[in-house]
Amino acid sequence: MALFRQMDEQVEQMLRLFNKDENWLIIINADPDALGSALALRRIMARKVKTVGIAQINEIKRPDNLSMIRYLRIPTRKLISNLAAQFDKFALVDSQPHHSPEFAPYDFSIVIDHHPVMKENPVEAPFVDIRPKYGAVCTMMTEYLYSMKIRPGKLLATALMYGIRCDTRTFERDFIDADMSAFKYLNKFSDAKLLNRISRSEFHLDWMRYFSRAFYNLRRIGHGLFAHCGTVDNPDILVIVTDFFTRVHNVPWVVVSGVADDKLVCILRGDGLRRDMGKMAQSLMNGLGSAGGHAQAARAEVDLSALDGEDPEIFMLKRLGQGRKSAIHRL
Repeated sequence: MALFRQMDEQVEQMLRLFNKDENWLIIINADPDALGSALALRRIMARKVKTVGIAQINEIKRPDNLSMIRYLRIPTRKLISNLAAQFDKFALVDSQPHHSPEFAPYDFSIVIDHHPVMKENPVEAPFVDIRPKYGAVCTMMTEYLYSMKIRPGKLLATALMYGIRCDTRTFERDFIDADMSAFKYLNKFSDAKLLNRISRSEFHLDWMRYFSRAFYNLRRIGHGLFAHCGTVDNPDILVIVTDFFTRVHNVPWVVVSGVADDKLVCILRGDGLRRDMGKMAQSLMNGLGSAGGHAQAARAEVDLSALDGEDPEIFMLKRLGQGRKSAIHRL
């Protein structure tokens, strides 16, 4: 039995896009899955194009992401127009073009992702590979490497393994056999000490104050929990706080919101049984801003200007309380 699915057709189609006279830029919204996937695609492109770079649209402040970049030597840079002007072709991994306005200026030749496909936002590119059932894009990239007989080096294998570990939440979220196979395969080449060193770098000490705010503002809405953290230095802290509250017994969904860069950012997590978090995010925003994700994890963002002066926390409480008979109360 083959370790991974047959990828000959996809590999051939992708390779036809590469030209040794062209410069490629891989664009990401940096998180562990995106970073590992970008590093793998960069390895695939090596010696097939003139140059290949990686650039992220977001500011990277999460300690585990910074540790991943440092210890695994991931050469990513902040995407700015002057940087993009140096490249001929663009690839997008772990996202789709409609996921962020930051992607709008670019005509992508490659899109590789595992988020759900939206009928109202079809993805068009010379090469598109979107597999919503996969737990991580790093799994998809591992399959490409295997099909191309490219043995991942220690740093690349560790990056891919950490990406799978994070996006499946160590196989607590939805995953398929391919995710487990990729994780086991990469284990032969990865560095366990580096992996542990990165995974232990989760919190900045000064982030503890946001946990305090979240506990103070925590409310029960129906069967779920909601907390507003106010203004945050970086929206990544909202992800950390939300993931923490998912450990509360008998709570099927959690929403944590905050304000960053003049935007209301909402992180949603659920058990995937009672509610689809991606659909819930879209319902909450109701056409405002951007929203989407998986059944168990989603994100929504809206410009504060779109709230017409309404307090962000009150806005969220109204949206979450709409159509619910259950009372909203502090804990």
